[in-house]
Amino acid sequence: MVKSKTLGKGLDALLPVNDQQLTGGKSPHGVLLGCDVNQITPNPYQPRTEMNPEALKQLASSIKEKGVLQPLLVRKKAGSDGYELIAGERRLQAAKMAGLEEVPVIVKSDTSKADRLELAIIENIQRQNLNALEEAEAYARLMQEFGHTQEEVAQKVGRERSTIANTLRLIQLPPFAKADLAAGVISAGHARVILSVTDQGLMRLVRDEVVQKNLSVRQAEELAKKLKRNQGKTRSANENKGKQKSSGEIPESYCQTLTNDISRKLECNAKIIQNGSRGKIEIEYYSLDDLERLVSLIASAKP
Repeated sequence: MVKSKTLGKGLDALLPVNDQQLTGGKSPHGVLLGCDVNQITPNPYQPRTEMNPEALKQLASSIKEKGVLQPLLVRKKAGSDGYELIAGERRLQAAKMAGLEEVPVIVKSDTSKADRLELAIIENIQRQNLNALEEAEAYARLMQEFGHTQEEVAQKVGRERSTIANTLRLIQLPPFAKADLAAGVISAGHARVILSVTDQGLMRLVRDEVVQKNLSVRQAEELAKKLKRNQGKTRSANENKGKQKSSGEIPESYCQTLTNDISRKLECNAKIIQNGSRGKIEIEYYSLDDLERLVSLIASAKP
């Protein structure tokens, strides 16, 4: 059963109405009605995938005491007496939990798929009901399914384009980090730090350090910078080793061993200077007698 009724106060800026509009059963956003909760089916474009059970219980308790202060937004289902929810999933679930048989609704006509998704996203964002990953996936749906650009999405939800871009990056997180973000184990700030590392192994290392040591976002950033610096040094060292091997240079450790052998044999300071596969040996002498001694040792040496 659906009938016109007078609704309560407390409506926010998303669907602004006043007492005169309410008592008249009309709203600039559609027709205001009281609707049987069993006549309302979920919004298939609802961006929120999880609800906090404790928060839902608190909302149900408030609704039981004061009623539903903000109408749900619905659309009439074609060929049926029922309605499809556009926005207000938490209020509907909490109202059922509180034992209400009827809830206030605004029936919005001529809504496309994009309209229903946009309205659900906007309401949830304004009420801060989406976690960061849900928000990112909702923006992605607006772009992929309805062809919106980042700029258009930003205009529709009242956010800066840079905010939309940064949020969309969260979709690139590896599965283990997505699960942590959805569960609230890490914040969106931590998630962005993890993304800054790029290497999968280092991503998990940053995540583990954040969780185990309860690092702040700033501390996580410092950790990521340190890991990237170390990774860069290791890569550079490996590249240098590769260059040495390809150019025919003697490894540094073996070169030092040969230098020590020459110095010990000739009883003087010596140095091997490499230049690719070529090089030279420098031998120090301290007097004419010392020079003649070295020449004699070298000349008499057996091949």
